[in-house]
Amino acid sequence: MTRQPALFVSHGAPTIVIDDSPARHFLAGLAGGLPAQPDAIVMISAHHDEPLASITSVALPGTIHDFGGFPEELYRMRYPAPGSPDLAQRISGLLQGAGIANRLDPERGFDHGTWTPLILAWPEADIPVVQVSINSRETPEYHYRLGQALERLRDENILIIGSGAITHNLHAFFRGGYAADAPAQPWVTDFLGWLDAHLIADDHQAVLRAIGQAPHGTDNHPTMDHILPLFVALGAAGTQGKATKLHASVEYGVLAMDAWRFD
Repeated sequence: MTRQPALFVSHGAPTIVIDDSPARHFLAGLAGGLPAQPDAIVMISAHHDEPLASITSVALPGTIHDFGGFPEELYRMRYPAPGSPDLAQRISGLLQGAGIANRLDPERGFDHGTWTPLILAWPEADIPVVQVSINSRETPEYHYRLGQALERLRDENILIIGSGAITHNLHAFFRGGYAADAPAQPWVTDFLGWLDAHLIADDHQAVLRAIGQAPHGTDNHPTMDHILPLFVALGAAGTQGKATKLHASVEYGVLAMDAWRFD
């Protein structure tokens, strides 16, 4: 059976699905770089944040428009991919076996951290999708362990995607007034350079400490939520996982849209 990689993608604003940007074009071609079409996708979205690990178990998830003030056409969009109650139950068992308490959520649909990248990569919406929550009250190491518990699913042609942002300082975005194609600010490039070097070196422990140790870590992530999916993908990489940078672009000078693959 095909072994899928684990991925991390920066999903950007909801308008990524309608704006003409390098990140949008990258996501639209994401499926073509995989070894095969996945039988299912497990998404870890920065916008699914729960105090107890929660796994969507609904057979037909709805589309959540968890944002305001955006173009009306975004609110009309739906991503009608099926869920997979059986896979959700399996994930619950894997997490339980790793000592991670969890619950099944039979009601939650897909938030925009899930459906915006998937509607670009798999517009047919014909692959079952299950979301697993982050917990912003927990540590990077917790999220790494969560990814480790999911790793074996990769051997079953199941794709694991962490969906967040490689940098995510919205205050700097709103305050800066930068043009969409403005070059990255030095405090962004310094952080990205440090992170790139440690990801390529497979120095997982350093990456887990990035916010405290990388240059301008807290400037790029004033809150942890959008980098936590990276730690899940890193855990799912396994100890022999090779990191490959799939995409790099910056929007508005401060929002980096990098994507990584772990084989």
